[in-house]
Amino acid sequence: MSHSPHHVALRVQRASFSLAVDLALPAEGISVIYGPSGSGKTSLLRCLAGLERAQVARLEVCGQVWQDVAAGVFVPTYQRPLGYVFQEASLFTHLSVAGNIEFARRRAHPRRDGSPLMTPDLAIRILGLGPLLHRQTTDLSGGERQRVAIARALASNPSILLLDEPLASLDDARRREVLPWLEQLRAELRIPMVYVSHASDEVIRLADFLVVLEQGAVRAAGPVEQVLAQTAPLIRVGGEVSCLIQGRVRACDERWHLSEVEFGGGTLWLADTGLQPGQAVRLRVLARDVSIATVLPSGTSIQNVVACSVIDIQPDEHPAQALVRLDARGTLLWARLTLRAVAQLGLQPGQQVWAQVKAVALAR
Repeated sequence: MSHSPHHVALRVQRASFSLAVDLALPAEGISVIYGPSGSGKTSLLRCLAGLERAQVARLEVCGQVWQDVAAGVFVPTYQRPLGYVFQEASLFTHLSVAGNIEFARRRAHPRRDGSPLMTPDLAIRILGLGPLLHRQTTDLSGGERQRVAIARALASNPSILLLDEPLASLDDARRREVLPWLEQLRAELRIPMVYVSHASDEVIRLADFLVVLEQGAVRAAGPVEQVLAQTAPLIRVGGEVSCLIQGRVRACDERWHLSEVEFGGGTLWLADTGLQPGQAVRLRVLARDVSIATVLPSGTSIQNVVACSVIDIQPDEHPAQALVRLDARGTLLWARLTLRAVAQLGLQPGQQVWAQVKAVALAR
């Protein structure tokens, strides 16, 4: 399998809509295409799959040129080694769960040099489908149907998995049921995934690489932590300014039911939810939950105090507020303060301060 980035350059022009992107997507992890309805997310994914033809395009995926309009190259969908998961599961109702997966296995793409072999057994194990194999698909819940649809896509042995808002048709309870399985896919699969979503919780939990689309254009693209820390444009996933912190559980305090998570900028305490020492976690910290002190705080109830330096100060949506971007030894944080507080503290770029983190949440 090629480990070079996928190059996606295309332009689609319709009467009332245009899409123009030029992206390098990483060859591993989950790349989330995020944006509001009508921003071009699904059109981008369908062009990548060959289900739509862009007027101008060069698509190089998994080391192969799938489309090059200038050179007259267009590889049809069935010849592209991809798996595609739609919003609706679209399973074969006359076949059992096992039958649906076996149907895909019989039509699997041949193994390619250097690529992992995605077997049905592996897909069944990762997605926890063993107890469901003999069930009819009409007897499954919406969440179970989508897990089967994902397993069926994987059973075709794809080099890349494309997912078009696979949770959009589910209610909140079923979405919460399926999200951990998607996290399991990210942890265990070696193939890259491109995941279309307009849901902020899916971005926070799943994205390794984030592409923000708006009105057919790329507003920002890069590793998710870097995109959320950008100021131009300022990305508000789910309407909130926040940061993501990648960390590892250092210890669990059974007396106080807390877990201590170590990251590049220090440690953070959060409520223990069954985490294990050594476990990798991602945390979300909202700007509204961070305050700043210019001297090391004492006699405070806030348990999480992190040494930082001020990077810059940005205006917020309300004229009374400002957003302060902080560097905690390479980890970026946002703090929302009033302009009055900024002035009273005399905050300036380069200043050494302490961030008081009032709330930390697992990205789940």
